[in-house]
Amino acid sequence: MGEHNVEQQFDEKKSQAFMKALLEDLRALEFMIETGRFETGVTRIGAEQEMFLVDRNLRPAPISLEVLDRAKDPRLTTEIARFNLEANLTPLHLTGPCFGEMERELRELLALVRTSAAGLGADVLLSGILPTLKKSDLTLENLAPIPRYYQLNRGVIALRGGPFSIHIKGLDELEIMHDNIMMESCNTSFQVQFQTSPAQFAVHYNTAQAITSPVLAAAVNSPLLFGHRLWQETRVALFQHSTDARSRTQLARSQPTRVSFGDRWLKSSVVELFHDQISRFRPIMITQGDEDPFQVLARGGTPLLSALRMHNGTVWRWNRACYGITDGIAHLRIENRALPSGPTVQDEIANAAFFVGLMVALPQAYGEIANRLSFDDAKENFFAAARHGLDAQFRWLDGKSRSATSLILSDLLPLARAGLKQDHVDSSDIDKYLGIVEDRVRSGRTGARWMLNSLASLDGHEPGDMRARTLTATILARQKEDKPVHEWKLAAAGELTDWSQSYQTVGQFMVTDLFTVRPDDLVDLAASLMDWRHIRHVPVEDEDGRLLGLVTHRGLLRLLSRGSNAPSGKSLTVREIMKPNPTSVSSTTPTLEAIEIMQRGGIGCLPVVDNNQLVGIVTSYDFLTATAGLFK
Repeated sequence: MGEHNVEQQFDEKKSQAFMKALLEDLRALEFMIETGRFETGVTRIGAEQEMFLVDRNLRPAPISLEVLDRAKDPRLTTEIARFNLEANLTPLHLTGPCFGEMERELRELLALVRTSAAGLGADVLLSGILPTLKKSDLTLENLAPIPRYYQLNRGVIALRGGPFSIHIKGLDELEIMHDNIMMESCNTSFQVQFQTSPAQFAVHYNTAQAITSPVLAAAVNSPLLFGHRLWQETRVALFQHSTDARSRTQLARSQPTRVSFGDRWLKSSVVELFHDQISRFRPIMITQGDEDPFQVLARGGTPLLSALRMHNGTVWRWNRACYGITDGIAHLRIENRALPSGPTVQDEIANAAFFVGLMVALPQAYGEIANRLSFDDAKENFFAAARHGLDAQFRWLDGKSRSATSLILSDLLPLARAGLKQDHVDSSDIDKYLGIVEDRVRSGRTGARWMLNSLASLDGHEPGDMRARTLTATILARQKEDKPVHEWKLAAAGELTDWSQSYQTVGQFMVTDLFTVRPDDLVDLAASLMDWRHIRHVPVEDEDGRLLGLVTHRGLLRLLSRGSNAPSGKSLTVREIMKPNPTSVSSTTPTLEAIEIMQRGGIGCLPVVDNNQLVGIVTSYDFLTATAGLFK
């Protein structure tokens, strides 16, 4: 968020004071640019690594504060959820073995976190979205207990005026409602930073916008959310939904979201971005400082611009402009936020090298990007990359439609190599990291593709929870093997040693692909469903998904044995034969408790109901399947 000093309660007077400070900071920024107060002639790179903490069962481990207390390293900090952490890498000059140094520091920090977490029965996992995450993990109890996160949640909810609606369509379709900002914690990224000068900022920012699409296409690593196969980089769709603070009125006016690719090329200055953000987005967090930036400048100092940085931290552009201070000198940098965490440290550093090489070389090769590519095409390219990864088609700077794979291999990797060589990056670094990208693209084995292929190779009869845990266990093991993702073998069922943890509660293995009927449907329809789908129980629900009854195979046999009581010419309806108000359980009901309920009641099926909605069903067959796993 940039600033940790957040006012948790503020009235109109404090809001006005913050806005005054924000506008004053912006004027000071413009003055600093005009009078040459920024560092120039230096290119630095940096990165921020977000990560998941997982317990022994490969589920989110909400222990971030305890891990930080054990690690005691200022480069590590909290993220929005208790099961996330962030590592801030040391900025490096773009030259020599900078990428190798970045990899070494990142490994050092991950080893420190892993050691600290191990004492708490946990581990570290790099993944854009954790496969074992559940909606039930996204409660405010798992929000990191930091004032700025509480205020961010309050501010976004207040502006929106209601719950978030999330609807993402991919191979599967996900549509859910959520009442807080914790959906954002599903996403972890590897954010690459590139320092530039005020004079070159617009050129480099437009370059970042153009190249994010092909770099992302090669880096996708987030195809799954709550067991649904969605976009190759589902983070992009999810993040835009999870912090969408627009009211219905703003939606009707097509107001952009705070998470945005943007809507136009930058013309000349970073100030244009801040003008746009202040114009469009009301402050949702404020800080009260007593700094007068112009007085600081008059004394020869460098102002913090705290209000500007605070507001900028609540607008999440996929390429974000950042103001910073190094050794008392102000600088500008571009932070690319689109790349996912993982699959391995090597893959992440390779993605960073690809991005940075293109940042250097593309403007020299193509000139002004805005003259070669329409912004709408750049934006469409970005979402195509997020949806389809290496299968995306791009409209490129030459005016032609190109496949992501062809464009990367034929044009962009040679260009990135030239850019890194121009800035005297060690040839060994160039060969290693761009070689990883090349091999990944040639094989088509991105992290996302590996996950989807692995999921397809697992036994489809296993419960979704077990497949998710198998996938997560394999990712964790492969990351420790220290090979890039294109060299990974697919996940196999045997890689999950403790299968019993996937049968602790009913929700972990219940059937959710339900065949249901309504009370006024014909009995013949219920009987046909049983015959066609080889099932013995059909839930009866109303139009709102509320459980009303249950049609059983035994009930149909009883009907046949007695003969139909329906008047001549009239067909029986489900209402007349269903068992009303059947015994049900919730998805959090312990498995042993569910078995006891079935034994006591002499029943073979339990509908699963959450919040008065039918969400699944478990039968004696499902328990038999679980028992079979024990003997295997």
